[in-house]
Formats: sequence, structure tokens, C-alpha cells
Amino acid sequence: MSTARDKAINRTSTRDVVNWWSTEVSDIEPGVVRLRGYPIEQLIDNAGFVQTIWLMVRGEMPSPAQAALLEKALVAAVDHGPQAPSIAAARMASTCGVGLHGAMSTGVGMLGDVHGGAGQQCMQVLAEIRENAEAEGISAAVTATLAEFRATQRHIPGFGHRFHPRDPRRDPLLQAVAEQVAQGVGDGQYLAIAEELETQLAHGREHAVPMNIDGATAVVYSELGFAPELGRGLFILSRSVGILAHSWEEARSGRRIKGPIPPPLLPTYLGPAERPVPSP
Repeated sequence: MSTARDKAINRTSTRDVVNWWSTEVSDIEPGVVRLRGYPIEQLIDNAGFVQTIWLMVRGEMPSPAQAALLEKALVAAVDHGPQAPSIAAARMASTCGVGLHGAMSTGVGMLGDVHGGAGQQCMQVLAEIRENAEAEGISAAVTATLAEFRATQRHIPGFGHRFHPRDPRRDPLLQAVAEQVAQGVGDGQYLAIAEELETQLAHGREHAVPMNIDGATAVVYSELGFAPELGRGLFILSRSVGILAHSWEEARSGRRIKGPIPPPLLPTYLGPAERPVPSP
């Protein structure tokens, strides 16, 4: 006697099976590799890596200007030194015998909401302000957003830096955006909103609160039309290069099981003094 499961299996056709993972991204068969419809042999000869990233994520080839701007943002976020938690973790992992794949996955796995998520969060803020600015203008929309953040004691993501008084990556990225906007790449609204945020954040302060790498790349990715979630993905893609380089360097050092601080030093203990275990 056929069961309901047997009947369901019988109703499942070969077409149902091959449609289970249907995709518009890649078309693969023996002797053929096509990405978004483009033969891979033609992409190898005619497209760069950044163009291919855009193609894979967005579905079409970028213009030369779009590709150039995207490349600047990707280059800017490649690395920020071994003190960055994702880099430090990858370096430690590489001394523990996990191989490059394990070290890289350790570093990438640390890129979450707090470390690595500010770019996506900034893109979301910029998008919300832009929507509100359609009715009330950029200045008023920025003022309202800042009031909301201050009322809830939150920081605007993408502004200020714990290490750099002025992030050296800010100016070249924003200058590149301005130049491309003048050429018709993006409409400049996200750039204007970010600069207004910067201006209003400086009011009443002794020191300005300039955009950091997350804010500057958020402007780039927003002007290029990427969704906020893709902004984080692009940051991870970029930072993976630094994670790879640091992991490989540490792997070749010969040191094994390298902890967060040199061996002669120990973390400060704040618990109870030594005491006997109570008798049963």
C-alpha cells in the first residue's frame, strides 16, 4: 500500500528536482561555464575582478566609472593592522594548526554587528534619511535623525574613529564619489546627507566627528546602488584580503599556539584569593 510519502515522491518529476536550486547567477554544464550569461573564457579575457564582482552581485556589467569607484572602496577596507580583532583572531588561529582556511574563517566569522557591521548600519541610516528628506529636506531630516539617536544614547554608525582623529581613507573616497557624481555616477544625495551629518555632528563640539572607513564606503556603496546588506558583504570580501595576508604571514613565523599577549604576561586575576575546597 502506497504511503503519502511514496505518492509525493512519485509526483516529483526530474524537472522539479533540477528546479530545486534554480539560479540566474551561473550556468554550468560539461565544457561550459557562464556567469550571468557571459562565457567564462570571455570574462577572463575582457573583465577584471571588480567588474566580475559587480556582475555576479548585480546581474549586469558595470560601467568603467562604476567599476573604478567600487574598486577604490574595496581597496580602502582591505586591512587595518593586527590590532583589529578579526585580523588578530585569524593570526592566532593560524598558529594553532587549522590551516589558512581555518584562520580565514575565524577572522571572517568575527565580522559581525559591532566589528564589521557599521558600514551596513550607516547605509541603512543614509537610506532612511534620504526617504525622509524627500518631504522635509536634507538638513531637517538629518536633524531629526540625530535627535532620535541622541535620545536613545546611540552613536551614528560610520562617524568617528577610536584610533584616527581623521580617518585617512575618508578624503580620497569622498573625493572620488564627488568626481563620479559630477560624471553622472550616482545623484550625490547620499554624499550630501553624509556631509550634512558630519556638519551637524560637529556642532557644539571642540573636535569634529569625521566619517570613518565605514561611513565613507557606505556613501560609495549607496551612491552605486547597493543594498545595505550587500555593503557588509562587500566589506567582508575586501577585509578577507587582509585576513589572508596576515594569516599567511603568521603561519610562516614558526610560532605555535600564539595567545593574545606574550607568554611572560598573564591577564589580571580579579577573583577570590586562593582558598581550600570544602570537605564533602
